[in-house]
Amino acid sequence: MDPVLTKEFTDATYWESAANAELMVNMAYNQMYSADKMWNDEALSDNIYEGRSATDQRLIRNGLANPNMPRFASEWSDAYGGLKTCHVFLANLDRVPDGNEAWKKRKSAEIRFIRAFIYFRLVNFFGDVPFFTSDITLAESETIKRTPKATILAFIHDELSAISMMLPNRNELALSDRGRITRGAAMAFQARAYLYESNWQKTADYCDSLMQNQGVYGTYALFNSYEGLFQPANEYNQEVILDYAYVPGKKQWNKLYDAAPLSAGARLNAYAPLQSLVNNYLTTKGIPITEDAAYSDNNPYVNRDPRMSATIVFHGGKWTDFNGTIRTIYTKPGTGSNDTEKADVYINASANSSPTGYYVKKYYDPSVTQDYNSGLNIIMFRYADVLLMYAEAQHQLGKMDASVWNRTIRPIRDRAKFTAASALDFPTGISAAALTTLIRNERRSELALEGLRYYDIVRWKAGKTYLDGTVTGAKFANGNSDYIRLDNRRFDDSRDYLWSVPRAQMDLNKNLLPNNPGYAN
Repeated sequence: MDPVLTKEFTDATYWESAANAELMVNMAYNQMYSADKMWNDEALSDNIYEGRSATDQRLIRNGLANPNMPRFASEWSDAYGGLKTCHVFLANLDRVPDGNEAWKKRKSAEIRFIRAFIYFRLVNFFGDVPFFTSDITLAESETIKRTPKATILAFIHDELSAISMMLPNRNELALSDRGRITRGAAMAFQARAYLYESNWQKTADYCDSLMQNQGVYGTYALFNSYEGLFQPANEYNQEVILDYAYVPGKKQWNKLYDAAPLSAGARLNAYAPLQSLVNNYLTTKGIPITEDAAYSDNNPYVNRDPRMSATIVFHGGKWTDFNGTIRTIYTKPGTGSNDTEKADVYINASANSSPTGYYVKKYYDPSVTQDYNSGLNIIMFRYADVLLMYAEAQHQLGKMDASVWNRTIRPIRDRAKFTAASALDFPTGISAAALTTLIRNERRSELALEGLRYYDIVRWKAGKTYLDGTVTGAKFANGNSDYIRLDNRRFDDSRDYLWSVPRAQMDLNKNLLPNNPGYAN
């Protein structure tokens, strides 16, 4: 009789333990999302400039995308790797002898959510993709055809409906289960998926259900501090519907090592906010800075939406060091009184300091001890987004009024610490087009650097508006008289709303052809 392996598992022995099965669930969570995915998604937008090297995100934005791009290949392969994990788990779940039916039902629901989320990323990048709901062989993977995006989206909605009540609501979670997928997360995902389809009624319905039926889906509310929402002391607060969990000292990320001020211990700058994001933040009166008579080129950062200072480091802004010291950051050429203060000053686009004159502050973890290795969770769905989705849907349905405004945008601005009536009250008499712009800009200010901006631009079919032309930094060029000019981005309306099928995949499987419009087969 062959001995049973004690240090390695076989397919026959692995599924004999619920603990082993849980390890595969955790693996699926890891394949669903990550800090790297969020930051790389954000770099596809008009919020961020990656100036240190020719990253794939930068090449895509500069109109140089092609089927050989590593980002296309990795997004595709990572997704299908995650789907394989989900399918193997679902196929073997019933073999776990020490998992009771309630446990099996919940784990099945978590995995089906993750599978739906992975397919959602795939179709938003690639459109029609290979679709299957059980593990396939290598031979099958080389002959499978692409399924229409609409069919896959219908599957996602059906899955989320089927699993919703199999999941616990937020209020039922044990402390040890914080960060797990809940009933509320399924509802928020439904709303986002319908939002991306411009199905306004369904978006409004799912948001309203989450807002109204908190006994069923869990209790959610805006956290009392916008800046505090992204700090480690406040993880798992009542605004967080689902986040991607990290663990200090064990599982970490360090994007701010190349995005925070150099004077604060960052290595260099490779990831900098753009001027267009800064311009998006209103004055405290609730109007664009260009319409405020108090605006001054010499001091453009005063009396601005407080969310700006919680998101971006600008000249004269405040930074709290790891030791708790609060100090002023200097980025404008000719400022700074010592070497530390001068470390962050703009020099040129190829210097180690920021090429735009701005640094990242959101998601700064002050508890980090070395090289910005942070255990801070990354938020995937939060309640403010639900309010904003509801506001946008109601506006598109022709139902935006003071009552909807007071349920959605007003509390968000209240939390942001606006106080002027002109910022807080419903703008009576505003045109439909102007209100569309207002709601879009509110989303940008509230959700900046959270990985959602690119998807908003794509679903609005607004690539030429936001992703085309010269991108700029602060007014620090030519003796502080001109805006810093950086890449000349190009967006092709006939091509760039979808990505190319990766070249390696087309070579393996001719049934993936024809490629998406604008790309070579």
